[in-house]
Amino acid sequence: MFEIAERLLEKGAGMDEIVAAAMELYVPHGVPKEDARGSIRQMIGKYIDDPNIASLLLAAVLLEDELYWKRINSEIKDDPVFLLSDEIIGMAIAECIGGTYARFEFTRYDQKKPGILGSLGPFLDDAVAGLIAGCTSRFYSECH
Repeated sequence: MFEIAERLLEKGAGMDEIVAAAMELYVPHGVPKEDARGSIRQMIGKYIDDPNIASLLLAAVLLEDELYWKRINSEIKDDPVFLLSDEIIGMAIAECIGGTYARFEFTRYDQKKPGILGSLGPFLDDAVAGLIAGCTSRFYSECH
């Protein structure tokens, strides 16, 4: 939907990069890391196609292009503390997928910024962190 997978790939956040970032902070919950990788990848693919998640990811792509890349000297270039809309998008994505627990998982990914998250701009890093956090949180819940 909205060519989100393609748009993310253009930004350097293809499925392989997203899954790699997810697995950097993976916590085994009775499922070995390599066994979990495929399930998490499948879940990420599922939610990228969900119209609600795709809409929020599209918002992050467009906001990042408009407010970050097109305005090189912008006051949000360094992701200032007063910029909250990026965090709100990330948390919304996480919670849509994984519920309240995913908000805490989002914080882990947002703070550590593993893999591709460390090189994305302020909107996409949080949106992709939300996607990862929602999926990993849901995965952890379904493992029990």
